[in-house]
Amino acid sequence: MELRGELDLFTAPHLAARLDALTAGPCAALVLDLRAVPFIDCSGLGVLCRARNRVLARQGRLRLITDSARFLRVLRAAGPAGVFEVYARLSEALPAAPRPGAVAVTTG
Repeated sequence: MELRGELDLFTAPHLAARLDALTAGPCAALVLDLRAVPFIDCSGLGVLCRARNRVLARQGRLRLITDSARFLRVLRAAGPAGVFEVYARLSEALPAAPRPGAVAVTTG
């Protein structure tokens, strides 16, 4: 899923509903492309953590794509290293994702 714009208190509920729908059933892999997200606050980070927990509970994997040093600092500051699988490019995240049951959605 490609995300665009700020991920904050106002947009987090909409994203949470979308991710909850995507992760309601079996979810082998979910890839979130965050390269077009210039800002994330704690509510946005909470949505990502919830999505990760839901995917892991279904024996899946959540992968984030970002090449932003600022975004990486936020992720590192928010929790222990390695909580999220982070890739700089889509091509790096997708080959590692199992094909059967993979979720790839682009929103505009």
